[in-house]
This record gives sequence, C-alpha cells and structure tokens, in this order.
Amino acid sequence: MPSLLIVEDDELLRDALVAQLTLAGHTVTPATDGAQAQALLESHRFDGVILDLGLPKISGMEVLRWLRLRLPALPVLILTARDGVDDRVQGLNAGADDYLTKPFNMAELQARLAAMLRRARLPAFGGSLEMIVDSTRRLRLDATLPLAWLGEEPLELTHREWALLSLLVTNADQVVSREDVLEVWQTEPSDAITAGSNALEVYIHRLRRKLADSGLNIRNVRGLGYMLESAPPSARL
Repeated sequence: MPSLLIVEDDELLRDALVAQLTLAGHTVTPATDGAQAQALLESHRFDGVILDLGLPKISGMEVLRWLRLRLPALPVLILTARDGVDDRVQGLNAGADDYLTKPFNMAELQARLAAMLRRARLPAFGGSLEMIVDSTRRLRLDATLPLAWLGEEPLELTHREWALLSLLVTNADQVVSREDVLEVWQTEPSDAITAGSNALEVYIHRLRRKLADSGLNIRNVRGLGYMLESAPPSARL
C-alpha cells in the first residue's frame, strides 16, 4: 500500500482527501503546514506527496525546493488554487511531478496520483539503485539496463527478473503487492502476465536462489505481497 503525505491547511479538504485516499487503499499521513511537512519528511518514508502551495509557516514552494534537495526522486503532486500559467510553470520547474488546480475532481486526482506513483516505480533514467547488504557489500542495479551486481560480482538476471528486483529494491523493507509487480511488468516488451498466473511465484523463487548467499531475503507477506529485507546476521550463519 503506497504511503502518502498530504500537506493541506484547509481542514475540510484535508479530511476529505485523507478519507477518500484511505478508502482507495493508501496509507495517508496529514500535515497542516510546511513546517510539519518537513518534520514528517525527515522522520518518515513516503511513496508520494500531495502538496498545497498556500501553506502557513513555510510555503508549499519552499517545502518543494527543500524536499528536492533531500529526496530528489520522491513524487510530488501540487494541489492548489493557483491556476495561472506562470504558477504552473514555477511549480513544475521547482520539481513537481504533476500540478492540479482547485476545485478538482476526485476521480481525476486519484488517476493522476496513480499514474505518478506508477511512473515512480519504474527504474529512473540514468544512475543506479542500491541497497546496503552488509559493511562490505551493496546490491546495485543499473537503472536503465538489466544489469546488477552484488558487491563486485555480477548477477545474471533476465529482463523480467531485473524489473522485479528493481521494484523490490526501490521499496526495500516495504510490501510490494502482486498488482504493483504486474503493473511494472506490463510496461516490459513481453506478454503481460495475468493476476491469476503463478508466474510471479516462479520469478520470486528464481530471485531467491540468485540472492541465496547475499544476506538478503524476499519475504512472502501472506495476503499482501513480497518484501525485500536484509536478513539478521544470526540468520546468515
């Protein structure tokens, strides 16, 4: 379940957003001003942010610029009454991933949010994804090519295995649902796998074998999905 931060000072709108997005399956944390938003972003991990611009204490634009310096990949949707072209350009140039003006349609907000979160699950253009395994090794994945390394040793992965592992690393220590995986796989240049297929379990089994001596574990969270986590030292003996 994606974890969202909603930063909105209008109590009625904030409560409505929390209720609707919780009903849609998100874990939602509200913030009433820019200072509270920054404190939450420093202490919690979120998958996305819905951000008003006209906030007390610290403006939404200041929060956005502050956030981009610290969490450059975190998806942000601006939700504001400022509907001028200059305002849109300024918000997007400051690092917002999407911009929606008030009043808005809740169905459109949810569609835009889903698209934004879906894009964020895909490997980014350039760079790499990393996860610390222990004091001497990291699991590293190229973010554009199906390449991965455990420490200095390359991992032999198919394109689909790489896409699955990229998603698990991006959401390390969080549950990734079957639906999340299938959404990402449907962007791959091969036939889609249906939700009723057992193919996902086959790929999970393959990844577990390839990570068997790594100190990493793909845990099956019953009824929810899968979680990539570091095994405690005692479990590696």
